Amino acid sequence: MRVGVVGLGIMGGPMAMHLHKAGLLAAVYNRTRSKAEPFEKMGVYVAQSPADLARRVDVVIVMVSDAPDVEHVLFGPGGVVEGARPGLVVVDMSTNSPEWARRFAERLARLGVEFLDAPVTGGQKGAVEGTLTIMVGGSEELFKRLLPVFQAFGRNIVYVGPVGYGQAMKLVNQVVVALNTVAMVEGLRLAKALGLDMEKVAQVLTGGAARSGSIELYLPKLLRGDLSPGFKAAHLKKDLGYVMEFANKTNLPLPATALALELYKKMVERGLGELGIHALGEIY
Repeated sequence: MRVGVVGLGIMGGPMAMHLHKAGLLAAVYNRTRSKAEPFEKMGVYVAQSPADLARRVDVVIVMVSDAPDVEHVLFGPGGVVEGARPGLVVVDMSTNSPEWARRFAERLARLGVEFLDAPVTGGQKGAVEGTLTIMVGGSEELFKRLLPVFQAFGRNIVYVGPVGYGQAMKLVNQVVVALNTVAMVEGLRLAKALGLDMEKVAQVLTGGAARSGSIELYLPKLLRGDLSPGFKAAHLKKDLGYVMEFANKTNLPLPATALALELYKKMVERGLGELGIHALGEIY
């Protein structure tokens, strides 16, 4: 399989590197060409557009910020569809919503292009280490065919159902991540107010019932004063927005998620959206 990657940011860059090491990467494209230069030096073709990339590969992986960006990559000027042919596979590994996934799948199917929605979790650390969790929606037969691609950069790869279910599972994941992070930040604020030794707080929180992915990934960074993103606050705000859009439409009460969304909105409003999600304490 010849694989192409569109989007070489915090997540897409390391994922593409693992595909290259596995001998699967045939082409890359990034709007800012400088991010593609390391791949060019390794002999990987740097496409002039998503359409140019699509003409050269069997599988197009899209890893960009939000649904409108995915739509532009696929259907905009110079988009994937301009270079598509029947049998091409598009895998959207960005995070958006089940509705967007189904919409993309329907539009691509008219051209004979197959589609999977396969968002990931594990942050930059998981992308760099090749240990991401991948939630895949779409045809199970196609999922099995693409398993070697996912195995290049993922450790926990789960087929969750038809198109849209990958994004649905990711939104569930993001709610839990957000609430764990809010809990961690508020717990640390309480610990400081009580005058506790933060190293000992970390020892307790990473070893007891409060342990979580947010604690393990982000508490060491907080203790170092490192607010750089493994996952950007602006992106979590975007994801929680999709959750609450669904919740409001279906009258599903999610009060804690609504609070988390308001907190992350405040981060973005104050110009802190490019910081990591663990930098939430900056708005308190």
